[in-house]
This record gives sequence, C-alpha cells and structure tokens, in this order.
Amino acid sequence: MLNQILEVVLEFLPIYAICYGVNVFLYFATGWVLVQIQNRHPDRRIQPKRRGEKRMWKEIRQSVYSLTVTAGCLAGGVFLSLKGWTLVDPLELSWWSVILMFVVSVFAFDTWFYWGHRLMHTKWLYRFHAEHHKSVAPTVWSTYSDDLLDAFVMQSYYLFAVIFLPIPAVVLVAHRLWDHFNGTIGHSGFEFYASPLSRIPSPMVCVTFHDQHHSKFRYNYANFFSFWDRVCGTIAPNYDAEVKRFEAMGTESKDQAVQPGE
Repeated sequence: MLNQILEVVLEFLPIYAICYGVNVFLYFATGWVLVQIQNRHPDRRIQPKRRGEKRMWKEIRQSVYSLTVTAGCLAGGVFLSLKGWTLVDPLELSWWSVILMFVVSVFAFDTWFYWGHRLMHTKWLYRFHAEHHKSVAPTVWSTYSDDLLDAFVMQSYYLFAVIFLPIPAVVLVAHRLWDHFNGTIGHSGFEFYASPLSRIPSPMVCVTFHDQHHSKFRYNYANFFSFWDRVCGTIAPNYDAEVKRFEAMGTESKDQAVQPGE
C-alpha cells in the first residue's frame, strides 16, 4: 500500500512541478509586459490618486507562495483526468469538443468563482480573503496575492471540474491559461478594453469591473462575466457609466491620432 502511494506521488510530482514553473513564469512575464504598456499610458489608470505599486514586493512574495496551491489544483485535475479517476470520461479531442468544453468550462468556472467569492466575503471566512483586499488599487502583481485557503476556494475548480464534467485535460489547461491572462489584465489597474461589449446588455466585462471590486469591496464578485452580479444585484451602481467614460477616452485618443487629410 505504501509503495503504491509512493508511486502515485512520484508520478504526480513532475506534473505539479511543470504546472508551478509555468504559472510562476507567466506571472512575471505577463506582469512585465503589461507594466511596459501601462507606463506609456498613465492617463488610463483607473484610480489615479492611488498607487498600488507600493505593495509590489509584498504581493510578489505572497503570489509566488499562493501559486503553490493554484498549481496544485491544476496539476491535480490534469492528473485525475490522465489516470481516469473521474466520474465521467473526457470527450475525445476534436475541433467541436474542444470549443464546446472550453465554453462550458468558462461558464462553469464563472459560476464557481462568483459563489466562492461571495462565500469568502462572509464574516466567517473573510479573514482568509483579507490578504487579497489589502490591494485596494490592484496591479498586475496583485492577481495571486492570496491566502492559501482563499487560493484553494477560488482555484479548486480545476481540481474538481474534471470529476464531474467531460473536460479533456488539454482544455482544462487552455482554460487555466485564459484565466491567467484574464485575471492579470483584470487586476492591472489600467483600462484599455472599455467598449459596448463590456457593459449592459452584454455580459462581458473590462478591467474596471474587478478594479471596482477592490475599491468598493461589496460589488462585482464574478470573473469573466457580469451575469451573476446583475442577477443577484451585486453589480457596482456606476459600473456601466464608468465603462462609458473610458470608452469616450478611447474615442478621443483615436481622433487625436488621426492626422488632417487622412
């Protein structure tokens, strides 16, 4: 029995090491690229009177720490899928199954994230979420600045989803990559993506959505979409108006870039 457990652990560890290494690399690489872009457009800062960058090194240390949990959840889900230790078999890979299960996974994760996030804001569990909310003006380095339990509640979707949904391991990894870029951009504190597609009646969101969660605390709990917040009445009252404001800024910038005679 002990030998079997040891064999499973030794089989799991390389997958975990790869997941952790890639997550940490993408954390720093994505953050660095976004910072270079943001430095050229200081006018796009969502909270101009706050400088979340003051917490950068604290957030980096905490993020490298909490990514051990995030990587563990993803590695665990991939491992369970590869071993066939699930209640349902993953769909065979094809162009339609990849697209279908990616869409299903994204919508399922958004529901998981919304209600898990609401749970972490209750008086019983908030102390485990408080670390993340020290970043009142989030930056690219804030994305994974979580307590370990907080990280598990939010990211354990990747561990459990393959047990109940026929998600191929490759689709789970693709979803996690999408979530990484979405989360890092969403915490960046700079708005470049405001458009009619990120406000009502569209369910899509832009950076302002999650930035308001950090600055206003009790609104905008979801991840990819505004659906659950609108249905449950937790959307920030001025979210759509703020999106329109940044839309106008983007239009003015484009107009200024057009030279006479063009």
